[in-house]
Amino acid sequence: MMQALDYFSSLVKQDDAIPLFEAALCIAQDDDPALDLTACAIEIDKFAARLNQRLPRDIAQIPKLRLLNHFFYQELGFAGNVNDYYDPDNSYLHKVLISRKGIPISLAVIYMELAQQIGLQVKGISFPGHFLMKVPVKSGDIIIDPFNGASLSREEIEQRLEPYINSEQEHSELSLTRLLADAEPREILVRMLRNLKALFAEHPDWQQFLNVQQRLMILLPDDMNERRDRGLAYAHLDCPQAALQDIEAYIAAHPNAKDGSKLRSLLPDLRAASRKLN
Repeated sequence: MMQALDYFSSLVKQDDAIPLFEAALCIAQDDDPALDLTACAIEIDKFAARLNQRLPRDIAQIPKLRLLNHFFYQELGFAGNVNDYYDPDNSYLHKVLISRKGIPISLAVIYMELAQQIGLQVKGISFPGHFLMKVPVKSGDIIIDPFNGASLSREEIEQRLEPYINSEQEHSELSLTRLLADAEPREILVRMLRNLKALFAEHPDWQQFLNVQQRLMILLPDDMNERRDRGLAYAHLDCPQAALQDIEAYIAAHPNAKDGSKLRSLLPDLRAASRKLN
């Protein structure tokens, strides 16, 4: 596991050079430690080679987008997993490549990798509640739903935003321009991991929760909330020394945190358990 984390860390060192597909694929090693990353990459390369053979040399962006959409959603059969949306497999790219079913963000990562290999610029959008994609063209940005490849109008986008707005003031503060900004690779990876984190917390799987936290700490080394949550995972897995280090660090950084008293109540038992190990 440490070797896998070291490799993930090496991929995400620089924001402007993170290979998104490869780094996202690495997350699946938490599900399958023996995963052949190269084989999965080769499968995408083969898809791209098939599509490139069909593209006229001087094809414009919008026709190229139409061809990619048809290839991805119709020929290859990628689609949103409407029957089991909250299955963790929907976030593991090797599983999505096999089943052709996923959630918006995992489908988008595969789609964007294919787009890149055929010379089409597609960016991710970390929109509230539902990851989106966009393709810049001369007339503006085409906003795409990765779940099914549909292009979205401004009205449809605003409708999707409504459930996340509590007041008129909040509506005015949430500009569509900001919400439709490019999502950087680090941001996309964090969102993928936090999706998994929520699933493993709701149906507790503390080892997988810890796996997610280890990767989040690589991506967000200064985020003390993530460090606290890693400490709680360690506590559930009977690793008192590691839990103590993380929880004490969080309390030191946030002495007046709302959860401070609850966390402080854990410290005596963690200290006692740590002393038994020495």
